[in-house]
Amino acid sequence: MAYSNQDPSFTLGRRPTGLTFADKAKSFGGYTLFAPQTADGRVYLIDDEGEVAHQWQLPVRAGRDAVLLPNGNLGYNGSHRNSAQLYPAWDLWHGGDFYEVTPDNEVVWHYEDIFHHHDAQWLANGNLLYTTAAPLPAEIAARVTGGDPRRDAPDGIIQSDIVKEVTREGKVVWEWRAWEHLAPEDFPVHDIFDRRHWPMINGLSVTRDGLVLMSLRTTSGVIAVAKESGKVVWHAGPDVVAQQHTPVEMENGSILVFDNGNLRPGVTSPHSTILEFDPQTKAITWQYRDIFPPAFFSPYMGSAQRLANGNTFICESAFGRLFEVTPQGETVWEYIIPHFNEYPEHLSNGVIPGKHNSTFRAHRYSADAIPWLK
Repeated sequence: MAYSNQDPSFTLGRRPTGLTFADKAKSFGGYTLFAPQTADGRVYLIDDEGEVAHQWQLPVRAGRDAVLLPNGNLGYNGSHRNSAQLYPAWDLWHGGDFYEVTPDNEVVWHYEDIFHHHDAQWLANGNLLYTTAAPLPAEIAARVTGGDPRRDAPDGIIQSDIVKEVTREGKVVWEWRAWEHLAPEDFPVHDIFDRRHWPMINGLSVTRDGLVLMSLRTTSGVIAVAKESGKVVWHAGPDVVAQQHTPVEMENGSILVFDNGNLRPGVTSPHSTILEFDPQTKAITWQYRDIFPPAFFSPYMGSAQRLANGNTFICESAFGRLFEVTPQGETVWEYIIPHFNEYPEHLSNGVIPGKHNSTFRAHRYSADAIPWLK
């Protein structure tokens, strides 16, 4: 355990960092991977003692996250230096500079898309599934409701989402345009958001049956899309989730999400929860929240991963807190990312000031999933 910064005005820097708690008898153990947003392209793999077991250095800072691929390489979603400039906060959540690198940091694949934002999934067939932004047709943009019209773009353009699947050769083999399948009247933007991006798909995953799960940030919702037809098979709306991230199907068919909770009707204290719900009935079958709910809160980003021992690994992204809880909600492992830095100047000067240890997501792996690690 260490203290990252002694600056008395820097609240997070005065708090302990590194491994703060571990109950090895109850924890899954293994290794944890994370790519801090402000670490200039460094990616860390730490052991259950919080010690760095391996490290990568990528050419660009993290746009989103990094994952370990089945072949042992690292899949990295970097922040493209020449990304499209669509609106002021765009640089906070785009990636678009993708790398696959070996444990020795050798680049074996590189792909770019300057319109990429938020999530990307490295599929088992080697393809990449990711979300891009594209302007809504004017007649559809006029139907977008809710949000804060005072912060509309001067040109009136509202960005929307296209989900793409590309091969290793960069060929697009599947494409899904949000406005062709979602009616703006049925997906109003929450009052806390501007209307520059609708519905902002911030999370993707694929179910065992091939449905594509999509998280709709500004409208609060998770949808399941059939790839063949593009139709929405089911939708869990704001009566179930609140500004959520990372929908993932569990073995029993339920859906696990990081529910950010910036705004919940009738709730005065924002707080995050981890929700598991039945996609057919929309009933919540399991959830985690802190005993004092506001003590666990990430207003942006965040992830949850169900581990093989039944525990859940959580990334409280905004505050760089990675922790593991039992099904009963007991915390059995906790680590605070000790790497604080500022975002690039054009972002730190007003958009997101101060020093950050945030990471889009973190991932836990068992030791036998990393055979190259000595």
